[in-house]
Amino acid sequence: MPLLKKLKQQNALRWFFLGLGIVAVLALTTLNIYSLYALRESTIEAAKDSKKNQLDEFTNQVRYKFISPFLEIRKLNMGRLDNSWNLTGNFPDRYSQVLAEAMEDSLFNDLYYIPKNEDACMSDDHHIYHFDPQTRTFVVANDVAQATCDGFGLSISRTQVALNEYRFNNKVTFDAHRSMTIALINTRDRSVVGHLNFTIDYDHLVHSFLNREIKEKFGPTDRSGLVVWLRDWMQDDILIGSDDAYEYNRDIYQIDIRQRFPNMLDNWVLQASFLESPTVAASNASLTRNLIVLGSAVIVLFGALVFMFINAQRERELAQRQAGFLANITHELKTPLAVMQAAGENIADGRVTEGSRLRNYGNHIYDEAVRLRKMIEKLLDVAKVDAGQSLVEQAPHYLETIAESCYNNSREFVESKGFEFKFTTENNIPMVMVDSDQIETVLNNLIENSVKYSSKEKFIHLHVKRAKNSVEVSVTDKGDGIPAKAQKLIFNKFYRVENSLTAKTKGHGLGLSIVKNLIEMNGGNVRIKSKVGQGSTFTISFPALLKDAPVAQSEPQKSEKPIEKPKDVEEYV
Repeated sequence: MPLLKKLKQQNALRWFFLGLGIVAVLALTTLNIYSLYALRESTIEAAKDSKKNQLDEFTNQVRYKFISPFLEIRKLNMGRLDNSWNLTGNFPDRYSQVLAEAMEDSLFNDLYYIPKNEDACMSDDHHIYHFDPQTRTFVVANDVAQATCDGFGLSISRTQVALNEYRFNNKVTFDAHRSMTIALINTRDRSVVGHLNFTIDYDHLVHSFLNREIKEKFGPTDRSGLVVWLRDWMQDDILIGSDDAYEYNRDIYQIDIRQRFPNMLDNWVLQASFLESPTVAASNASLTRNLIVLGSAVIVLFGALVFMFINAQRERELAQRQAGFLANITHELKTPLAVMQAAGENIADGRVTEGSRLRNYGNHIYDEAVRLRKMIEKLLDVAKVDAGQSLVEQAPHYLETIAESCYNNSREFVESKGFEFKFTTENNIPMVMVDSDQIETVLNNLIENSVKYSSKEKFIHLHVKRAKNSVEVSVTDKGDGIPAKAQKLIFNKFYRVENSLTAKTKGHGLGLSIVKNLIEMNGGNVRIKSKVGQGSTFTISFPALLKDAPVAQSEPQKSEKPIEKPKDVEEYV
């Protein structure tokens, strides 16, 4: 009856997701139909916003063209420049190189400089200096245009107003389309070191640069549906247009967008007009939207069906694993309890009085109690991880110390099972940040698995080494190995490899799940290399606290037992 009820619940879940997919298709189809009507009203406004953003992007590109040669100035120390000018009357080499590279741009004709606290245009006692790109030096200028003086005057006044609140080491000021002046600021004492004035080549700016860029950016009007003009509103003059076939005329064309340049070319403005009905654009947008909506509906429906199938399969597999786990763990718990109960009854009834038999019974009770405790601890570890209650107390540790301690503690048990147990480590291995108790639990689980699943050649090798920026501990055996298709699943809870050995070996499918969880909680990772019949190597690694440190090449250290790395192990790993 419970199974039938569960099947009904799963069937109802499948129908729910199928209905959800159908509702999604209907809803998206309805949205598509509604969007066709809404498109009529929104397309024109959306197109205007898009073109507005395009114009804004264009003006920012123009600004970037002016200031990009001087971005390097932000990285320069203005105090050093000031000292160099005071001592040598020139800029340091790196500063002069930046200016020389900037002057290679055809946008600029000449470059002039005035030092701090000077206004050479207003006084005969001071000088204006002209920059020679060939020699990369400044010389006194004999004749300076009024546009240069105007640029210096604007920069001095605007910089003085904003100096106390300005965060950068330079401030750019434009004098319309005539010049660009950069105030050099020492941010430490908020003082002006000087002013650089670049005179702008008007013909190159308008007829070469802007004319080319506007035509390339906006293209022919019959394709873009937009015509753009550059207008000097101060002179009421149209300088250039995006399409020569359309002459500016307010009586014919309605100006839909006006866009100014950001903090530059103050007298110029871009004016744009829509000349084409957006019918074609609306039709294309509608087609695209329909395809997207229908495609999304199909994806939702297909995804729902796939999800239901995969979910049903996973639930089925998980239910089988859980059922097998419950049957197995029930048997495992009953066995030690039965042994302890029988031994306790015999002792309590006085049937056993001899010292040797009492000792034998006591050993049985002790061994079964330890076995029972280990099973309970493993179940508790899984429960803590699932509940998010497992605490990680990380601290700097040497992994070789933890591994060696684990080796010494496990050595007697492992060798009592007839195994050859080796431990090797490299020198100069850095520390890692881990919980030592949890790492010991991980290594004990891996060693225990090697003991369990080595039916032929009984050999275990515990090795610690330094990787590039991490420390690795590997546990290698020459046991039965793990099939390739099962290697991705062995860290799943309740999963066990199905073969004749595992059928005879006691286990619950929890050990490796605990191993992976503990390693990941400590910031590490685990990988496996295994071949059926040849053995397995589990390698856990953690980031080194001291990265990129030189790795010393030296002989292996020695543990309680001589530590060595035999050739056969080296070749196997």
